[in-house]
Formats: sequence, C-alpha cells, structure tokens
Amino acid sequence: MAKPGTQARRKRSAPELPFGGAWSYEPSLESTDHVVLAERYGLFLDGAFVRPSTGRYFATSDPATGRQLALVAEAGPKDVAAAVVAAQRAFRSWRRLPGTERARYLFRIARLLLERAREFAVLETLDNGKPIAETRDIDVPLAAQHFFYHAGWADKLDLVFPGAVPEPLGVVGQIIPWNFPLLMAAWKIAPALAAGNTVVLKPAETSPLTALRLCEVLQQAGLPPGVVNVVTGAGATGAALVRAEGLAKVAFTGSTEVGKEIQRQVAGRGIDLTLELGGKAAHLVFEDAALDQAVEGVVRGIFMNQGHVCCAGSRLLVQESVHDAFVAKLQRRMARIRVGNPLDKNTDMGAIHSAQQLARIEALCAAGRAEGATCFQPPCRLPERGFWWPPTLFTGVAQSHRIAREEIFGPVLTVSTFRTPDEAIEKANNTSYGLSAGVWTDKGARILWVAERLQAGVVWNNTYNRFDPAAPFGGYKESGFGREGGRQGLRAYLRLPDAPTPA
Repeated sequence: MAKPGTQARRKRSAPELPFGGAWSYEPSLESTDHVVLAERYGLFLDGAFVRPSTGRYFATSDPATGRQLALVAEAGPKDVAAAVVAAQRAFRSWRRLPGTERARYLFRIARLLLERAREFAVLETLDNGKPIAETRDIDVPLAAQHFFYHAGWADKLDLVFPGAVPEPLGVVGQIIPWNFPLLMAAWKIAPALAAGNTVVLKPAETSPLTALRLCEVLQQAGLPPGVVNVVTGAGATGAALVRAEGLAKVAFTGSTEVGKEIQRQVAGRGIDLTLELGGKAAHLVFEDAALDQAVEGVVRGIFMNQGHVCCAGSRLLVQESVHDAFVAKLQRRMARIRVGNPLDKNTDMGAIHSAQQLARIEALCAAGRAEGATCFQPPCRLPERGFWWPPTLFTGVAQSHRIAREEIFGPVLTVSTFRTPDEAIEKANNTSYGLSAGVWTDKGARILWVAERLQAGVVWNNTYNRFDPAAPFGGYKESGFGREGGRQGLRAYLRLPDAPTPA
C-alpha cells in the first residue's frame, strides 16, 4: 500500500493510452488499486481519441495538491463541427435500432462502470477534490444507476407515453459542470441514448478526466462510433457547441449567468433547451423536528462535496423556539467534520475545487462579516498545499445580506429564524432561485402544507441531498426549466406531438 503523499512515478508496464506517456498514481487507500493516466488526452470523436485541430492542450490539476494530472485537448469550432457531423451520421442508424438493442448497450455501460468503480472513484476524487467516500459510495453507483434505469425504459417508450409515437430529437449538445463530472455525464447521456438520440458532450475544463475515462467504457461496451462524442475545452468550446449547426437540443447544467446566455443563443433556432442552473435552497427546521437527525441532514445538505452542490441547503431557517439549542448541536457536529486528504476514506470534506472558487468563497464570507453576521468556524488545521476552506456557519443573518442572497457554492451555511409556518414560507421563497428545499418536522400534514407552498422544484422531507434516477430534478425561476431524471427527464429527449406531459 502506498504511503500518504506518494508521488506519481513512471511505470514501463502501464497500458497504452491516448497519445502514450502513461503514468500511475497509487492513492493512500486500503487497496493496491491504482489509476493510470495519460500525459495527454485527445478528443473523443466518432468512436476514437483524436488530436484537436487547434493543436492546443490545457492542464487539469488535483485541487488537493495543485499537482498537474494531465494535459487535455482544447477543441475548436472545427472539432465541434466534426463531432456534430459524426453524431448526425450515427443518428441515422441509432434511431432505427430497436429499443431492446439500445438497452443492451446501456446495460453494458452500467455494468462496466460498476466493474471499474474503484478506478472511477479515485479518478473523480483526484480531478475534483471531493472525498473518496462520496465518489465511491454516491457518485459512481448513482451514475451506473442512471444507465440501468434508462436502459429499462429504452424498449418501453410507447408504454411511458401511451397514445403517442415517441421519436428522438436528433443530435443533442450537452454541457456539464465541474462539481459532479461523472454523475452529470451519466445524468445526461443515459436518457438521450435511451430515447434514440446521439450526443456531443462538453465536460467542464477543470474536471474532464472521468468523462474521458467514460469514453473508454463506451468503447469497451461496443457502442457504435459517433453515438457519443466528447469535446473538451473551456467556455469558448461550450459556446461553439451551442452555436453549432445541426443540433436538435441543448442541455446545460451550470451557472445561471451562462444559462441565460445559452438561452439567448438558441432563441429562434428551433432548438429544444433544458437548463438546470444555480440555487439558494432553504432548509427549514420546525420545533417539533427530531433535532439530532435534523442536524445530520443539515450537515449533509451543505457540507457534502464541500458545498459544491447546486441544490445545497445553504439557507437554514430554524424556528425561533429551538434556534439556540439547534445551533449549539450543529456547532458541536461541525467540530467533528474531518477536512483533509480526499483520498483518505475517513475524510468528510475535501478540497475546494479551484483557486477561483476559493476566492469567491473568501469574498462572500468577508462580506458576511462586514454586514454584521456572526461567523463560526471550528478549529481546523488545513493542508498547506491545494485549495481549502473550513466548514463555516453564519448566524444573525438578515434576508438582505449578500450571503443570504447570492449562491456561494461552498461549505458556508447561513442561519435565520422564523416564528410561524407562514413566516418560514415567506423567507424560504424570498430568493430569485427555486431549485430545492428541505423540511424537518414530525407532522405529516405540515410537510404537505409546506411543500405545496415552497417555490422549489425538489422538496426533501426529513432528509436532504438524496437522489434517485426515477425522480425528476429541476427548478423554477432563475434555477432553470425542464426536468432531468424520471419520466419527465426522458420526455425532454423525445418528440411527442400527440402525447400529454406525464404527471
């Protein structure tokens, strides 16, 4: 077993990877499993890794150490156009393939993901900074579940939407964020393929490695060339994909600002659009809630993945009568959060994903202090290398404070109080976002009453940040529109002129 801090070392026996020069990294896990990385990664076009027409590459790094992991191809407009052409060519045969055959491919992909789960978990942790416990127990299994779930629907589309003749849309351009790279790729690719579409995927430039490793799985599963293509790069690559001719749909997950620009770009072009954007979720704790369980739910809601979650429960609203007791319990629980090496299975919170994101967190926390909120951070020794921030709690937060209005996208929780359920609803809905919310109470009738009035696409009851491929996910207001997951998410990749939208 490698010791903590083991450096990458050359291995002559490493398997050949795109453009050669492979090296391995042995993490400090209770396993001798290792991840082999190429020095350079190409674009995945028409079933093969190819060099970019630009001739340019960019580096992706480990947020926990700052160490460069690999160079990744930067796709230009010519590469994006070639990817769309490959997807168009593949679409002609893929759309005519019986649903049972498409399902077989999806099942193979799901099984291969599980067989290679350790590899994907370690790679996701290296490239993203999140704890191995999350990538191993949440991200990779849930990604596989999305392929399993949609494989089950591939030959039953006429049963999902009775009375209609389901037809695929065509070539789908998909752009995913850096916070859940593998899961977001599965989230988008699986329903698109099940419905008979082909895909051009653009992963985030700061965490592209698991999407590229997924391409190896697609090859291993025998997926026909061109059905899925992956173009890597920064914002210019994503913009080129949105502007590309030949797209039938664009599906984007990311910031509200970029989502608005994409909406402007596709307006009037007859292109379907799904946007899953930012959030500023309210997490409501009533006085009759099981407080110890609620504390665990609140911790999961905001500190999972270092708070890099669009649906994070970042605004905690606690009924005034239990505020002091609940905050005291929460602070004691925060003191037990272990921050450090993401490859250590005992770590609860890993590294902040990038220097840019860390700077935003620092700036907004400084604004919170300046506006009069009280900041609590448990004693926490942070590593000297990489990007780190301790779990942070602000009390005495007013609705007008920046930290209560702006999406921080980090491990920062704001706490306010309410006296009545009506006041709780008013404060919860006092935001430009509407992606998610959470409710903790012992009264079933109150759960239904609150959920009906919350302006949020997802409402968790006595739990938080629990996901299922069968459950639709999406928001309102500036959190976007459309749904992903469940029948509603499948509907977004089909043309059903005669079918009602499923309930």
